[in-house]
Amino acid sequence: MGLFKNYVSQTRKPEGRLGMMMLNGMNSGHAKMADWGLSHLKTIAPKTIVDLGCGGGRNIGEQLKKYPDAKGTAIDYSELSVEKATEYNKEFITAGRLVIKQGNVSALELPDSIYDLATAFETIYFWPGLEKCFAEVARILKDGGYFMIVNESDGKDAASLKFEKIIDGMKCYTVEQISDALSAAGFSRIKTDHHKSKPWITVLAKK
Repeated sequence: MGLFKNYVSQTRKPEGRLGMMMLNGMNSGHAKMADWGLSHLKTIAPKTIVDLGCGGGRNIGEQLKKYPDAKGTAIDYSELSVEKATEYNKEFITAGRLVIKQGNVSALELPDSIYDLATAFETIYFWPGLEKCFAEVARILKDGGYFMIVNESDGKDAASLKFEKIIDGMKCYTVEQISDALSAAGFSRIKTDHHKSKPWITVLAKK
């Protein structure tokens, strides 16, 4: 149980060998869920994108493929995640389309009102206070910009609630809790979707 706990705890802030194993697993294991989330961006054509809690870097890469005229920023709390995401996205970085930084979503060192789209895949479980962090996201988004959250857990599924008890600092949220925090942070036109056969959720909010 000790090794298992140490491994799954790497989802919060990947470090060392176990952390690299976790990041490799994130890029492949969460791909279908992430792509399902991205499928909800049907009418948005962002020029500037920020991916918060970028993990191994796959999802910001997929967004830059989806939007070939866009430029992106990727942020993660983990130094190892920044390293992995940088390696994964060398082509976009070399082309001048992507910057990857270490940072904390509760105090983003980014200017006001510069992004059209902010995304957060499988990460808000560990954010230190949803309303405060969502307000930071709102700050860096342009008026009319969108914030999309994609989670594997709907806050009610047994598997995720089990992990919540194992992983320090993890909290699984329902769509209602996420929507309430978004509203309190100043977002409007909040739309939610629940996968028809899995506990996956997507929440899309407009500033």
